[in-house]
Amino acid sequence: MTKKKQASFDFEKALEKLEELVSSMEEGDLTLEDSLEAFEKGIKLTRECQAALKEAEQKVQVLISENGDTTELEFKDDE
Repeated sequence: MTKKKQASFDFEKALEKLEELVSSMEEGDLTLEDSLEAFEKGIKLTRECQAALKEAEQKVQVLISENGDTTELEFKDDE
């Protein structure tokens, strides 16, 4: 993904679209071809959202570290 494309990526809109796709697929009214198209769009949106989250996580790591060293934080799993 290019820098320009990343800057214009709207995470909330992508997540909303992903939820719409999942909902329409769960209803079961789509044809096989439409289901495959929705699935393909969903995979693309999922990858874009994951990339945006990873970039945000990296920014947080940099901001937390005062000297610019991005030591990884360990989050405890609640389970």
